[in-house]
Amino acid sequence: MDLKGKRVLVVGAARSGQAVARFLAAREIQVTLTDARRRSELHLGELAGVRLALGAYPEISPQSWDLVVVSPGVPFDAPLLVQAREQGIPVIGELELAWCFTRAPVIAVTGTNGKTTTTALLGEVFRQAGRRTLVAGNIGVPLISEVEAYGPEDMIVVEVSSFQLETVHDFRPLVAVILNLTPDHLDRHGTMEAYVEAKAAIVANQGPSDWTVLNHDDPVTAALASRTKGSVIFFSRQHKLEQGVFIQEGQILARGAAGETLVCGTDSLALPGTHNQENALAAVAAGWAVGVDTAALARALAGFRGVPHRLEAVGQIDGVSYVNDSKATNPEAACRALEAYAEPIVLIAGGRNKGNDFNILMERTREKARVLIVLGECADEMMRAADLAGVAHVLQAADLAEAVGLARNAALPGEVVLLSPACASWDMFESYEERGDLFRRLVQELAREAG
Repeated sequence: MDLKGKRVLVVGAARSGQAVARFLAAREIQVTLTDARRRSELHLGELAGVRLALGAYPEISPQSWDLVVVSPGVPFDAPLLVQAREQGIPVIGELELAWCFTRAPVIAVTGTNGKTTTTALLGEVFRQAGRRTLVAGNIGVPLISEVEAYGPEDMIVVEVSSFQLETVHDFRPLVAVILNLTPDHLDRHGTMEAYVEAKAAIVANQGPSDWTVLNHDDPVTAALASRTKGSVIFFSRQHKLEQGVFIQEGQILARGAAGETLVCGTDSLALPGTHNQENALAAVAAGWAVGVDTAALARALAGFRGVPHRLEAVGQIDGVSYVNDSKATNPEAACRALEAYAEPIVLIAGGRNKGNDFNILMERTREKARVLIVLGECADEMMRAADLAGVAHVLQAADLAEAVGLARNAALPGEVVLLSPACASWDMFESYEERGDLFRRLVQELAREAG
């Protein structure tokens, strides 16, 4: 992409937008960073050479802008972006811009749940294989900020969201991984069909030399095999596959035209829960597709301890384990967290609902949790669902600090206090990371008090 002499408007001044603005300014491109929020509402870093238009969006016209780059948090149907497209101004996202400057092979991971864990695990897979590897994208490091430092001998593993995939045009990963597809972000996409369509963009430009890794056990995901021109590798936790990656008698196996290969036993996985077995299978399939040997795969699976905010053990007080699963921002993710533990659970849940139904989560809560503590915007909605499901012991907290205090008083030795909100964090926090960090600090304070 030749941007010399172009005028670029970057919409959205959060982490991704700032990274794009810095990238462009460093190349002496005329860049304006805009956000509807005022400067006092933003966390702005160093932005040398970047013009700011904050508090309101500037006028849109072809005479003013040659390109608009939109941050993932800005809806694709926002009036500003609709106006730009109507006037023939190209609108792309940070992921697409980064793709234009990518020289390394890319493995892209998407899905409703498990993206961050699988992306980080794949980073470890390639490091174990001796490849210099960048792990970036929705996992926290904008791809644009690091992409030019990696070349053809390296590897890029990028977590991509439905928001990012809405704005791709030419993005073409060597390996596209789709883990699962369950209702999420329906407040933005409107329907499950529109959500799936956004996710399917990850395979739209793939060709016969590329690979598509799909979850055989999830019918919606498996059906996307018909949407790709890449070679499909299925993974399955529940079925023995003629070809693909699967579990048989406690062993992870990879089977292709050349025969069957044993990777490792499921008992060697460092991460708990059957959902993490699925993440491991997906990582094995992606690594296997590009020739990573089984020894490197096995080492990565055995050594990988997970990521912050995803079933992260943060402390133990008086025989009670405290687990930070703040990354669980939808009911399906919280259900998976509940199923990861055999011990009785004190569940802390709530926040901003993204258009999801809590009924199935509350049925699982009735089965797995002894106590439910709700908070946030959707606390009343969760309490109604809990009542319908027959959850016996429900408490309500005004904020996370009170929720942790209630959990401390309610939990018994041998139980697990699990923060798995099933909701977005935006009612109380800037991000799920901020929410999880506070939970960790609160637990650490309780541990100090307990001596």
